[in-house]
This record gives sequence, structure tokens and C-alpha cells, in this order.
Amino acid sequence: MATLSAFAPPSWPDPNSNATFLSEAIDDTSSVADSSMTADDHAPQSPPDPNPNVHSNPFSVPQELPTPPASRSPPSLFHLSFNQDHACFAAGTDHGFRIYNCDPFRELFRRDFDNGGGIGVVEMLFRCNILAIVGGGPDPQYPTNKVMIWDDHQGRCIGELSFRSVVRSVRLRRDRIVVVLEQKIYVYNFADLKLLHQIETIANPKGLCAVSQVAGSLVLVCPGLQKGQVRVEHYGSKRTKFIMAHDSRLACFALTPDGQLLATSSNKGTLVRIFNTLDGTLLQEVRRGADRAEIYSLAFSSTAQWLAVSSDKGTVHVFNLKVNSGSSGNENSRTASDPNLAVSSSNSSLSFIRGVLPKYFSSEWSVAQFRLLEGSQYIVAFGHQKNTVVILGMDGSFYRCEFDPVNGGEMTQLEYHNFLKPEEAF
Repeated sequence: MATLSAFAPPSWPDPNSNATFLSEAIDDTSSVADSSMTADDHAPQSPPDPNPNVHSNPFSVPQELPTPPASRSPPSLFHLSFNQDHACFAAGTDHGFRIYNCDPFRELFRRDFDNGGGIGVVEMLFRCNILAIVGGGPDPQYPTNKVMIWDDHQGRCIGELSFRSVVRSVRLRRDRIVVVLEQKIYVYNFADLKLLHQIETIANPKGLCAVSQVAGSLVLVCPGLQKGQVRVEHYGSKRTKFIMAHDSRLACFALTPDGQLLATSSNKGTLVRIFNTLDGTLLQEVRRGADRAEIYSLAFSSTAQWLAVSSDKGTVHVFNLKVNSGSSGNENSRTASDPNLAVSSSNSSLSFIRGVLPKYFSSEWSVAQFRLLEGSQYIVAFGHQKNTVVILGMDGSFYRCEFDPVNGGEMTQLEYHNFLKPEEAF
């Protein structure tokens, strides 16, 4: 297990959502001690030391962040992700990383590096100045097996976590850092980088993992040890729940901020299932389409009334959810052990012959759609304005659309930008 340094512990910036990138620096950032830790699967150092996994931070000297020349071509995108409340998004490029505001759309800042510069993972912590970044691409800025803790008020890395294999993804909460490797997940305390938990998973090349964000006990969701299995860790009650969500491999999942509802999809990409994480009950099942598809993202609305889905078929779907966080055990529920049963007799006009016709005919379909280029990769989240979604594309596209919650149908495009255009475009 990773341990604290025998020296003075790092005085970390307070990772609270009230500290913004554009505000004055957090009071104690000037006294932050460099900290670097290695997970316990790292090769031990020699000679023996009481704290063999702790070493000095090689990035203790602030790095210069040169302004890119005006003639530089648009960067290649390696990573896109929303922050925890979907108010901002981060882009990792072959030059560095950029942070954008969603509504109104604008670039907040960018950090471009001279030596290499490829960033494969950028994880924000709400609007705080602390980010987790991982190198990526053919010329990575940092090793791909390290998570760098970046303080943008200081413009440098203030700590790192090192591993023996490539980091697939990172998830942040105000009190936790979760690092996802190919077959293992590490949970660290944010304040001192102390290792709290290790989880073994099935092969997880996409780095699938989701954590609750509501203050209080942590709920963590990750792949289990079997194909199609989801593992749910309830840290408050110290309970672990396994859910057989699909027959085939997991492709994507999403968690509500309170950690009580979970949406999952498999690599078939035709169905999305919504579970209660407390008891594993399958509450609802919706159908994206009949053909196989790769699901890129799932997103709950803030009230869990709506679910958005994006895939390689080029259409973003919005589904109406008939469940809520306390709906476990109601007449619309069913157990995950019997996924072939109908969800509710009220879900389809064909319910009277359910069991006679194929399940496809009694499926719940999306109420609203937005058409995009097929084959491109998009992620989706709900906007802060009512009945809106924000769509981000790996081609640099930014869409804000509105859907009709009553009549459904095609969404209305409200806004479009290409955030990879040169600086003059903003």
C-alpha cells in the first residue's frame, strides 16, 4: 500500500467547487509541498525504505508554458470529457490541454507544451484549479503510466501517482482520486494521496468507472470480474453489490450524482438498462435501435427524468425515464436476474400480446433525437438550461440543442462552434 512520506505531508489546495479557475488563487496554494506516490504494484525501490513508494516530484520547478505560434495548425484531439456538473469540458490534445465553458460557450484557458505535449486524459474537479492529467498520443507530455496532479494557479504539477501499467482513466471527487488501470482500480484519499482501496476488474481497456458526486459517502461503479457484470461499491455502508447487467461485454455506463441510479449498455449497443444500485433491481429498459452500435456516452439529467445516449450511428437519443432514486420495489421494477421480462404493462400499447411478439415490438424508444455525422465520436450531457443537451465531437464540434419534452421528435439546434479553430475564432 502506498504510504505517506516521512517528511511533512503536502498541504494540498482545498478541492471545493467554489474555487474557480478565474478566481483568486486558493490561500494555501503557495505553500503546497510537492508530493509523488507510487501504487503498490510498482516495483519496490532499493535500498529498503520505510516509505518505498514515495519519492520527490521531478516537476518541482514551474514549467514555462509558451504561447503557440499563430501559424500552428489545429491540434489533434486525444480526449474529451465533461466536468462533474457538465458546466465545463476539457480537451486533451497533441499540444496540451484546454478548458471550455458550456453556457455560454467560451474557452476558459489552454496550456500548450513545447516538448511533446500530448495529453490523453484530463479530469476536472468541478471548476477548481486542480486537474488530473495523463500523457497520451505518440509524443506524450508525461508518461502514460503516471497521473499528474496539476495546479493551474501555480501552472505546474504538484504531485504524481505512478503505476506499472498504462492509466486508462481518472475520476475525481472533492475527497477522492480514483485511478483506473486495465485490470485494477485504485482509490486514494484526496487530502494526502493515501491509498484506501484496490479493486480487481475484468479487462477494462476503456477505463470504465463512475463515482457519485453528492457530498457524503462514495458510491463507485466499475466492471466486475465477469463479462457483462457491474460491481457497485457503497463505501458508506461498506457493501459491495454485483449486478449481471448484460450478457455481453460492457460498453458504457453512467451514474446519477447521488449514486442511486445506474444506466448501462453492452457492446451490442441496442439496449440501455437502468438499475437501482442499492439492491440491483432493474427498473427500466430502453432501446436505442435494432442494429448493433458502439455506445460512446450515457448521461442522466439532473433530476434523473431524462437519459441521453450517443453512439457511432450518428444520432443522439433522449429517453424519458419512469424511475427515480427511491423507486426500487415498485410495480415497474424487476430483478436483474431475469432481464427478459417486460418492464411495465404501461410501457407499450402492445403489452396485451407481450410474450407473443418479439421483445423488439414492445420496446421503449427515445422521445427526441438529434442527427449527426455517422461514424464520428460524440459525447453528450444535459445543459443547465431546461430541456437542452450539449454534444461534443472528437472533430471539435460543439452543439447545444433543445428537445420538446411533450411532443418529442427532432431536437432544435441552438448553437454550434468548432472549438479546435485557431485562437482568432473566439
